[in-house]
Amino acid sequence: MQTNHSLFERAKKSIPGGVNSPVRAFKAVGGIPRFISRAQGPYFWDAQGTRYIDYIGSWGPMILGHTHPEVVEAVQKAIQDGFSFGAPTEREIELAEELLKLIPSMEQVRLVSSGTEATMSAIRLARGYTERQKIIKFEGCYHGHADSLLVKAGSGLATFGHPTSAGVSQEVAQQTIVLEFNNLTQLEEAFTLQGSQTACVIVEPICGNMNFVRMDRHFAQRMRELCTKHGALLIYDEVMTGFRVALGGAQSLYGIQPDISVFGKVIGGGMPLAAFGGPRAVMKYLAPEGSVYQAGTLSGNPIATSCGLATLKQIQKNGFFQNLAMQTEKLVKGIVALGNAAGISMCGDSEGGMFGFFFSNQLPSNYQQVLATNKEIFNAFFHAMLEQGVYFAPALYEAGFVSAAHDAKVIDETLRAAGEALKHI
Repeated sequence: MQTNHSLFERAKKSIPGGVNSPVRAFKAVGGIPRFISRAQGPYFWDAQGTRYIDYIGSWGPMILGHTHPEVVEAVQKAIQDGFSFGAPTEREIELAEELLKLIPSMEQVRLVSSGTEATMSAIRLARGYTERQKIIKFEGCYHGHADSLLVKAGSGLATFGHPTSAGVSQEVAQQTIVLEFNNLTQLEEAFTLQGSQTACVIVEPICGNMNFVRMDRHFAQRMRELCTKHGALLIYDEVMTGFRVALGGAQSLYGIQPDISVFGKVIGGGMPLAAFGGPRAVMKYLAPEGSVYQAGTLSGNPIATSCGLATLKQIQKNGFFQNLAMQTEKLVKGIVALGNAAGISMCGDSEGGMFGFFFSNQLPSNYQQVLATNKEIFNAFFHAMLEQGVYFAPALYEAGFVSAAHDAKVIDETLRAAGEALKHI
């Protein structure tokens, strides 16, 4: 029988680092990654047959749980008609219409194949629309691996960022201004200094790549005001939060309309699918109508759109998000209470089916505060939970996800596992 260890050793011979996305390698927490063989509902099984309660859900898409029967049926039916055409289909229109119905800030939407592709295209569109080059992003917010987004904060307030990846040129990085998340003073100063040259601000309204960190409401409102005042576009990266924290995304919770919205994960139901959209006045700048070029061979893939449509249909049922939020909140509050009862400082937060917890006395509000939480205890807790059959994200800096398949019984099982795991920390 293949083991996780033998598969990892084999993978490293043909795949850089043995994985096709870095976080999967367990380098942040140590140990051997689990190679998954199958999944069902709230569970998946590794190559050795060990079952885990899954709290990553393919990093967010599996909001219904794995292999939901109605989604599987929709995909199987679509497959019978063909895998890919490279030509338009009615199903693309149906998915676009569904997205526009649920997200009032969008009048038109373009389908693509990945979140990185969507954010990259949204920024290009903003630059084409405004005829400006500079962008503002925030430290700890991840928007995919396009060059201009792999940039860390500069050395002072409102300074340009520096590349965080080899292969990203200094010239590209200098077009990106990196600010501290939730720092209103830095945001004001950046617009004072660079507002007339700024094409857009891109932000995760609830960060999921420094664990789970909310955007302050006053900060969010002022960001909207400054973008409007200076003629910059506001881009909400809702690849993670879209249809995950609420049916209308995080923007519905904040009551703010961005100029461009980016979605992924849930809208594809686990298939490679993402989208970006906004008002018609902005979207008309895209080719073939406008001069901002964007294209993709597999954009609007008929299998992916069928999977996404079936998923969106399910999450619109009465009580779906209320129940999802209730189970997620029960999980987070339960783990935090167990930790504190064991004498370990913990805190946590959740919205809809997305959550995070920290080994700290208080919730962080920016990336530097996340870095100051106890990483060593997190790593120990991660492995202790893995031994108990519970799979959280293998990194302190990643949010977690609950699905509709995580019922009260599964949450209770998780909390019992947490109680045992905390005894070994």
